[in-house]
Amino acid sequence: MIPNKRDRAIVCALLCLLTMFASTQLTSAQQTSQAARESAQSRSDDETNLNTQLYLVLASNQATANGKMPAVLQPVVQQLQATLPFKNYAVAATLLNRVKNGGRLSVRWVGGPLAAPSSTSSSTPSFNDFTIDAVQLGTGADGSRVVRLKGFNFGSRVPVQTGATVASTGNVSFPQINYEPTGLHTDISLNEGEPVIVGTLNVGASGEVLVVVISVSRSPK
Repeated sequence: MIPNKRDRAIVCALLCLLTMFASTQLTSAQQTSQAARESAQSRSDDETNLNTQLYLVLASNQATANGKMPAVLQPVVQQLQATLPFKNYAVAATLLNRVKNGGRLSVRWVGGPLAAPSSTSSSTPSFNDFTIDAVQLGTGADGSRVVRLKGFNFGSRVPVQTGATVASTGNVSFPQINYEPTGLHTDISLNEGEPVIVGTLNVGASGEVLVVVISVSRSPK
């Protein structure tokens, strides 16, 4: 039996319907699979812990006791040498903290003077405050993993000698120290595991600059 035009049209219509149905099912399966992967990734990210490393680098023209820099900071030092006119760079402090993805971080500590110590301020401490309102893993435009830091804040109260008080005996003087606040506040994003310069602060009477550097990477399981 030779099919007529009507039969051929019906067959063609059925084939089109089957093709459309198969295509719809494939698209639906792909979307479901993609949604499942994104959901699994989201759950994995929610349970991820992150290591934050804060480096305080002192830039000065005075000689430093230990001018050796960690290998991880060598690219940062090269960038600093190209932009800041200082002879020496030294790590004044390093802080390692762990925070859950999406969580916040707050650290306060008392340390030695952040500027190059003078004869009168070598034992005068500084009071420091480091906070991040939210640490969040994300994806960059090129698909790379990035870390977004919302409400990054570093502050320090640094000792500044404003004068001297002479003892009643007349042969001994005591420095007059005032604590002056300095700091920075910003929102930034950075590539995971890559140290970046957040900003610089003037902290010393001799023109020293404190460079705030941050690096964030996922913690081992």
